[in-house]
Amino acid sequence: MSRLVVVSNRVTVPKSRQKPQAGGLAVALSGALAEYGGLWFGWDGRVQETLPGAPERTEVDGITYATTPLTPYEHDNYYAGYSNSVLWPLCHFMLARMEYHGDYRRSYEAVNERFADELTPLLEGDELIWVNDYHLVPLARALRERGVERPIGFFLHIPFPSYGLLKAMPGWRDWLRALATYDLVGLQTAEDRRALETSLVYGLGAQWVEGGVRLDGQIVRTTARPVGVDVEELAELAADSTGSRRVNRLVESLGARDLIIGAERLDYSKGLPHRFDAYERLLEEQRRRRGRTVFMQIASPSRENIGEYEILRETLEARAGHINGRFADFDWVPTRYMNKTFARGSLLGFFRIARVGFVTPLRDGMNLVAKEFVAAQDPADPGVLVLSELAGAAAELEAAVIVNPYDREGMAAGLEQALSMSRAERIERWQQMIEVLTRNSLTAWRRNYLADLEAAAAERADAEVHQ
Repeated sequence: MSRLVVVSNRVTVPKSRQKPQAGGLAVALSGALAEYGGLWFGWDGRVQETLPGAPERTEVDGITYATTPLTPYEHDNYYAGYSNSVLWPLCHFMLARMEYHGDYRRSYEAVNERFADELTPLLEGDELIWVNDYHLVPLARALRERGVERPIGFFLHIPFPSYGLLKAMPGWRDWLRALATYDLVGLQTAEDRRALETSLVYGLGAQWVEGGVRLDGQIVRTTARPVGVDVEELAELAADSTGSRRVNRLVESLGARDLIIGAERLDYSKGLPHRFDAYERLLEEQRRRRGRTVFMQIASPSRENIGEYEILRETLEARAGHINGRFADFDWVPTRYMNKTFARGSLLGFFRIARVGFVTPLRDGMNLVAKEFVAAQDPADPGVLVLSELAGAAAELEAAVIVNPYDREGMAAGLEQALSMSRAERIERWQQMIEVLTRNSLTAWRRNYLADLEAAAAERADAEVHQ
């Protein structure tokens, strides 16, 4: 295939010969670049008043990393503003949390224009360009305006909003038209793909064609490719971690009690308050679970400069204190809540010893935590995944206990079903899910998407020849 250029909002330059952590977007993208060679461009995480004249370039293990900082204004308006106060709540179906300002949108467009200015000189003319996520929707249009003719693909890692919701965002037509500039738009699920195509047809007057839509005489290809995990690597890391000091301490503290575990970023889309309420309902309805069950929720700090996240942290602390105050005994604390980050190995070890993985986002593009929990299980004695039907992963992990995250009683019933499940049924459900995860692995995801992009590129070249 052609040289690959990957663009993402955030780029972390690894140390030489350092293996990236298991799981997540960084592994898939670095794996693609390691296989095909090329360039990875994006924000380096720094915020500074003065911008350098050109991206900082670093060569590591055959991959070129080209990174740039943001100014404080760009960080506040492009990143925290438009990306995470407009697009994030919109795409997660939470309009009440959407906060729109004209400066947000102007900065969003301007940063994408600047990124195009900095990326264009790095292109050699023989590459496929793969842009990732909602921060960078206008980038293809900006690159086209600078004369870049190479195929450009895009992948959205979060849900795509329904047409009715999309219209609530000021300037939605222009944003949608910018997305239609890409040769290929990848999404996590068939539902997201239908939502995008419906918006293009009813919002911009596109016509459905096989494999996508036709808009203004151009074909926009779409594809649904769920992001996966590296099953073998996660299983090995989880098994190795079970004998670690930290995991042993957790096992000793639990005694014979069953562990229900949740672990994700601190974010309002994850449904964490609803999850605490469901656990409280379980203890209300199932007295036999008192003293015999522990719910441990790990919520890694996230976007700490945004006020809503501080409020959420305080809400969860209050919920945990309420449950403990109501049900705890002198030798049992029912809820353990931690607003901190654990090493991936420790987290996978925690997953492996848990009886239940509790993953109930209010809306999620995919949710790799659900997949990591399944991959981490002991095949001879696996835990049970209780999963929100509003997570993209639910379309693949049908053998999980599927619940509605807004239904407190239903989630409590799902927890009881999981805690009461026989080993034979747990093994059967786990085997069904691990087969799906092995088939739709992280490597399969990136290879399938890049094959789709190459096909779109070939179609584009053929169309140009016959014009």
